[in-house]
Amino acid sequence: MLIRAENISRRFFRRTGSANYFTAVHPLTLEISGGEVVVLRGRSGSGKTTLLNMLSGLLQPSEGSVFMEDTNLYSLSDTALSRLRNEKIGVIPQGRSAINTLTVRENILLPSVLYGKKSPEESAANWMNRLGISHLADAFPGELSGGELRRMAIARALVQNPDVLFADEPTGDLDEENTRLVLSTLRSLAHEQKKAVFLVTHESISLSYADRNFSMDSGHLHYEILAIPNGL
Repeated sequence: MLIRAENISRRFFRRTGSANYFTAVHPLTLEISGGEVVVLRGRSGSGKTTLLNMLSGLLQPSEGSVFMEDTNLYSLSDTALSRLRNEKIGVIPQGRSAINTLTVRENILLPSVLYGKKSPEESAANWMNRLGISHLADAFPGELSGGELRRMAIARALVQNPDVLFADEPTGDLDEENTRLVLSTLRSLAHEQKKAVFLVTHESISLSYADRNFSMDSGHLHYEILAIPNGL
C-alpha cells in the first residue's frame, strides 16, 4: 500500500448571508496500492478534484490524515512535504499549467530543476517519444494545441519516475486515439512498474482500464463494481 486516507473530509468557508461552511468532501477512508489503477468519476463540482488534491499532498484535509507508507503527509513541514511530492508523487493537473517562456523540453524537465538535480534528459526524451510530442521539444506552449499541452503535462508528471501518479482529467483535450494511448500508458505504469495510479475523469472509456472504480456525488464517495472487463 502506498497511499492511505483515514477519515478525511474537507470544508470550505463561505459567506451566504451569515457565516457558513460548505462540505466539499464528506468523511471517507480510502487506500490506493501500487500495481492498480483507481478511477474516480462524477459530475463537475462533486468533489473529485478536492479529494485528489488532499490525497496528493496539495490540500490539507479539514479532518483526518493522509499517509504515504508510514509518513503522515500533513505532519511534515511545507519544505519536507514539497520535497516528498517532488520525489515520489506525480500530478497531472486539470487545465493548462505550462510556463509560456519555457520550451516543451524545459517544461517537462522543470520538476528536476527545482531541487538542483541532474536533469533526466533520457527520461524526458523517452516520454516525449511515447506520447508523440518529440517533434515539439523546442516549441513553446503558445504554439501547441490543447491536446499537445495535455501530453506535455503528462510527460512532466512522469519524468522523475514517481511512485504515485494523480491524474485529473488527463484525457480531457485528447482525441480517441491519444486518449487510448494515455490510458494504456497509465495502466502499464500500474501493472508493469507497480505504480499507484489515481485517475479522475468524466469519460466512461476509462472503466476498461480500471482495477477499481469509484464515483462521487455531492462530496460522497461510492464504490462501484466494474461492469466492463478490465483491459478492453
